[in-house]
Amino acid sequence: MKYDFNYNLNLPENVPAILDQDFWIHENIGAEVLTGIREPVKFSAATWIFVKKGECVADLNLINHDIKAPAFVRVENSQILQPKYVSADFKASILVMSKRFRDNLFLFMSNIPLYTIISRHSVAPVPQESLQAIDRFFIECKGIINDKENPYRSQAFLFELTSFIFKTVYKWFDSYKDEVMSNQGRMTDQFLILAQQNFKHQRFLDFYAQKLEVTPKHLSRTLKSQTGYTAVEWIERFVILEAKVLLKSSNLNIQQISDELNFPSQSFFGKYFKKLTGMSPKEFRNS
Repeated sequence: MKYDFNYNLNLPENVPAILDQDFWIHENIGAEVLTGIREPVKFSAATWIFVKKGECVADLNLINHDIKAPAFVRVENSQILQPKYVSADFKASILVMSKRFRDNLFLFMSNIPLYTIISRHSVAPVPQESLQAIDRFFIECKGIINDKENPYRSQAFLFELTSFIFKTVYKWFDSYKDEVMSNQGRMTDQFLILAQQNFKHQRFLDFYAQKLEVTPKHLSRTLKSQTGYTAVEWIERFVILEAKVLLKSSNLNIQQISDELNFPSQSFFGKYFKKLTGMSPKEFRNS
């Protein structure tokens, strides 16, 4: 099902055209962009955010992050961001990548351990000495974008980005290079990925336990000890977060949202939503 999202983010007028491009950049985004976001925002493309000034507190896919400049934030396609606090002096530059470009980057770097480390950490502190390198990177990006006659702009940008990763970004993740993930940590990561991919269709724990080849009891106990939430609570959180995004930021009516989330009826969806939020879908939409 296709639906429109309604956000007032002060972005260029033709946002769909941005998402059709392989890459897009925007510099010096201020606090007014994030402070205008009251509800969760679902991203339509992979986005790298370079926080240069100020700080913010935000939930990214239900994980809370306290982000202080300078910092790097990585948001993947379909992930949901909800700002909680943004300082008045907040400044950031962003890089948006199409799915096609993101897939090319993955193919280019998938066998490199650094890429695995970056993929596991959504937020990383950035050394002050890297700020000039970030500025130079964006200057090079603008040069590639403005070179309209170059038929190889996408390839040029891919090599510019990978060069930037190997020369600069690697330093931001250097402290993670020797980390050893426990079996419990690995299971937690795998479950959260599965839950994000399947929560609309699979809300029973047996499905995830079978995929991870563990018992439902062991899976739930592991999630509780690692994150503070049981596996079922995580599934519920993903469902409710998606419902809130659709209720506040889409043109779908409540019946269509119920169908989108694969509930047997609008009534069942309403009871489920109210049980977990304390208000009906209509009350939440109008709040």
